[in-house]
Amino acid sequence: MKAALFPIVGLIMVGGCSGSEDAGQQPTPSVQVTTVPARQGSATLWLTAFGSATPSTTATQTLSIAQPGQVTRLAVTAGATVKAGQALLLFAVQPSALSGYEAAVTTLATARKQRDTTAQLLGQQLATRDQLAQADKGVADARAALEAMRREGAGDAVQTLRAPYDGIVTAIPVAQGDRTQPGAALLTVARQGAILVTVGVDPAARDQVHPGAAVRLTDLGGTAAPAAGHVLRIDGQLNPATHLVDVDVTVAKGALLVGAPFQADIATGASNGWLVPHAAVVTSGDSARVFQVVGGKAHAIDVHILQTSAAQDVVAGTLDPRAALIVDGAYQVEDGGAVRQAAR
Repeated sequence: MKAALFPIVGLIMVGGCSGSEDAGQQPTPSVQVTTVPARQGSATLWLTAFGSATPSTTATQTLSIAQPGQVTRLAVTAGATVKAGQALLLFAVQPSALSGYEAAVTTLATARKQRDTTAQLLGQQLATRDQLAQADKGVADARAALEAMRREGAGDAVQTLRAPYDGIVTAIPVAQGDRTQPGAALLTVARQGAILVTVGVDPAARDQVHPGAAVRLTDLGGTAAPAAGHVLRIDGQLNPATHLVDVDVTVAKGALLVGAPFQADIATGASNGWLVPHAAVVTSGDSARVFQVVGGKAHAIDVHILQTSAAQDVVAGTLDPRAALIVDGAYQVEDGGAVRQAAR
């Protein structure tokens, strides 16, 4: 009887060990991730540069007086917005310039009198036609000289400089009471709306920038909303102060404050590849990789970054267009590790 019990006891012991092993197994750990479909496409390449708003040199006029004299009153200050015809500055012409105008008036009157006398003598056959022609020329020369002085305002003891158009006074190199020489710069006025953003581009990147290229402008001072523009001009030399190449950008719409700091993102072309969220690219040193979900596991793929931004990167690599791309959780997973997908 006792011998017959041993096989039964042995069977029970084997069964007990088998149950203990099953109870000791743990589920495979996994990382919760969010995914997006992998897709290919094209994205604009942007070159970032920095600068400030400046008046356009082609829409700027420097005002002056052709006579020596004194600035008696400044009606505006630098930075003022002015309307066409608005008085900007009063200027008293130097007495010596006025005496020159009076001398020109006298010269014309004398020339006319001489011409009349010569005409009378010709009628009496006491003068020749050549002499009359010379007298006519003297009158014409004296009249032309006087008209030129009138156009320059030499006959006005006090002259008023007025705005040639709606604009902004960008510079006043004189002060009230200053005495100036003929033609000295008194004020500079930039036409309203003709304000550019001039940015500095690295000389090595100059060939990437082309006239007409689209530009995204961001006012770093917060005085204006983001604006769209395009490249107007690319300088052919280095700016001696910044050692960069100046690029002028016109603004499609909206007024800018002269001197406001700007960031300009200039379109330089396009890159083609896989369009992936920036958070999906895992970088380590000089290498980069993305992860796709294959059979419930993370599959690492080495990629080359063609373009990067805060929102989206363009990469080159052997991605599977049918496999989901891991975004959130990309830095937590390992190649071959189990993952579980959550809605993004």
